[in-house]
Amino acid sequence: MPVTTTAAIVAALERNDAALAERLCREQLAGSPDAVEVLILHALSLWRLGNRPGAIAIYRSLAERYPDEPAHWRNLTNALRESGDPEAAETASAAAVRLAPDDAEWLEQHGLLQMELGKPDAARDTLLRAFGKAPDSPSVRIHAARACSACRDARAENLLRPWRTWIPMSDALQSELAEALKDQGDIDGALELLEDLAQRHPVDWRLRLRLSALYERVNRLSDAEALLVGVMASAAAAQMTPRDVREADHQRAHLAARRGDYQAARQLLEHSGPQDAHHCGHWFDLAKICDKLDDRVATMAALERAHAIQVADIRATHPQWFAPGARTLPNQNPRVTAPQYGKWPALRAPAAAQSPVFVVGFPRSGTTLLEQMLDAHPRLQSMDERPFFNMLATQLDHSLGVEIPRDLEKLDQRDCDELRKGYLILACGKVQRDWGTRLVDKNPMNMLWLPMMYRMFPAAKYILAVRHPCDVLLSCYMQNFMSSSLAVICENLKVLATAYVDAMQHWLYHVDVFKPDVFISKYEDLVADPLDQSRRITDFLELGDAEAMLGFARRAREKGYIATPSYSQVIEPINRKGIGRWQRYREYFEPVLPILRPMLEHWGYAADAMTATEC
Repeated sequence: MPVTTTAAIVAALERNDAALAERLCREQLAGSPDAVEVLILHALSLWRLGNRPGAIAIYRSLAERYPDEPAHWRNLTNALRESGDPEAAETASAAAVRLAPDDAEWLEQHGLLQMELGKPDAARDTLLRAFGKAPDSPSVRIHAARACSACRDARAENLLRPWRTWIPMSDALQSELAEALKDQGDIDGALELLEDLAQRHPVDWRLRLRLSALYERVNRLSDAEALLVGVMASAAAAQMTPRDVREADHQRAHLAARRGDYQAARQLLEHSGPQDAHHCGHWFDLAKICDKLDDRVATMAALERAHAIQVADIRATHPQWFAPGARTLPNQNPRVTAPQYGKWPALRAPAAAQSPVFVVGFPRSGTTLLEQMLDAHPRLQSMDERPFFNMLATQLDHSLGVEIPRDLEKLDQRDCDELRKGYLILACGKVQRDWGTRLVDKNPMNMLWLPMMYRMFPAAKYILAVRHPCDVLLSCYMQNFMSSSLAVICENLKVLATAYVDAMQHWLYHVDVFKPDVFISKYEDLVADPLDQSRRITDFLELGDAEAMLGFARRAREKGYIATPSYSQVIEPINRKGIGRWQRYREYFEPVLPILRPMLEHWGYAADAMTATEC
C-alpha cells in the first residue's frame, strides 16, 4: 500500500475533493496519529465535508495538547465563530491574544468578536491596542473607531481623520467605513462612499436601504422614499431576513412620520419591534410618534424603556459616573472663585471681532435654531458642535500636568497662545474656514467650560439660549443623545431637573465672577418676534443686516446634514409648537417643579409652573 504524503492531501483539497483528502488523512494518521500537520488537514477536510463538530474537536485537541502555540487557538477560534458559537470563540481568541500580544491582526479579530458579543467597552480597549501596534492600518482604525463610537468615545473622530487617503479599499471595508463616518456625523462622507458602492452594485438592496436612511437624515425625503419603495417592491425583498425587515420597517416609519402619517408610523414600529435588547432607538422613535398622537401614557412608557436600556449600557462603560458621591453632571468642573480669578496674570488676547461667538445653553433650549440663524448671516460661519474645550483640557493635563480649571492661573502668554492655536486647528478640522467671517461655536454644554473659554477669549461674546425649563426637560427626555454625559443625566425627570439646575447655577456663578459679554436669547421671545430678536442679536454682535438671519430655513436646507436632533425642525419656518408643550405632561412634572423652582424664578417662568397645591 503506497505511503500517503501531505502533498497528496493538499492536492486533493486544491481540487475541492474533500472526501479524498479526508480518506488520505485517515490513512496517514493510522500510522502517525500525532502528526500535527496531517491533523490540521484532517480538520480542514472534515470542515469542507460539513462535519463541523469533528473539525472543531480536532482543533480543540491540538490547542489543549499544545497550549503555547497561538496558531491552534486561532484555528479553533475561527471554527467556533463560523459554527455560530461566538462565546466559545472569544475564549479561544483570548488565549491566542495572550500568547501573541503584539499581533495587531489577531488583536483586531479578537476585538471584532467582542463587538459581536455586545461588549463594546472591551472591544474598544482591544482595538485601540491593535491601533497602537498598527497605526497605519485602515482596517484597524475603522474597527477601533466603530468600537469607540459604540462607547461614545470621542477618539473615534481622530481615528477616521485620514480616511480619504485609504481609498481605494475592498467593498466590505468601504461599507464599514461609511458606517463609521455616519456614526461620527460625517454624513457627506458616508453618502459619498455608499453612493459609490451603490453605483457599482446597483442590485444590492441592502445598500439602497442604507442610502434611503441617509437621504432622510439630510432631508432628501423624495430620494429616500423612492429608494425605499424600490427596495420593498423588488424581488430581493423576498430574501430579507427578519432583521432586514425590521430595519426596513423602521425606515418606513421614519418617512411616514416625516409625511405626518403618525398612525402608520406607530403601526410599523409596534409591528416590527426593536432590533435587539440594546436597541433603545426603537423606543425613542416610538415615544415621539406616540407624542404626536397625543398618547401620553404610551409616550412616557416608551421613554422609560428607552432610558433604562441606555443607562444600563452607559453604566457598563462608565461605572465611575454611578459611584456614590458622583456629580450629577459628569463633565462639571469645580468652580473658580473670585480670589482665584484675581491671581490670573494679565495677558494679551484677541478682540471680540477676532474671537468666536459662543452659543451656549442647556441642550434643547433653542441653540440649534440660533446657530442656523447666525449661520445664515453672511459675516458669520457656524460649525457642527464638538467638545473642543474638553479635548484641549485633556491635552493640557497629559502634556503639562495642568488641571482645568484649578490651574488656569498657571497659564502664561505662550500657553494661552498655544491653546488658541489648538482650538483653531480643531475648528478647521470641522469646517473649511471662510476667513472673512467670524466663527460661531455652538455647543450647549460649553456653559460648563466658561472659565477656560474666558481665559482663552476674554473679549468673546456669548449668546445664552434660555427656554422654559420644563419644555427643555421634556425635549431632552425625548432625545436619544449620542453623548454619554448627556444621555446619563436623562435617566429620569428628577435626575434631569437636578442636572439642569446644577448647570445653570454653575454658569450663573461664573458669569458673576468673570462678567463676560452675554446676550440672553429667550426662545419664546425669538419665536414671537424673530425680526426684533434678530436685530437685537446683530446689534449685540455689531453686524447689521438682521434680515439675513431670517433666511435660516433655506440655508439649513442647502447645508443638508445638520448634526443635531433638531435636523428635521430647523428646515421649517419658526413656529410656536414647542412652547408650553410640557403642560400636556404636567402630572409627570409636578414632582420635579420644586427642584426647578430656583431657575423658574430666575428666568421668569415661575407663574405658569405653580404646583397644584400652590394654585
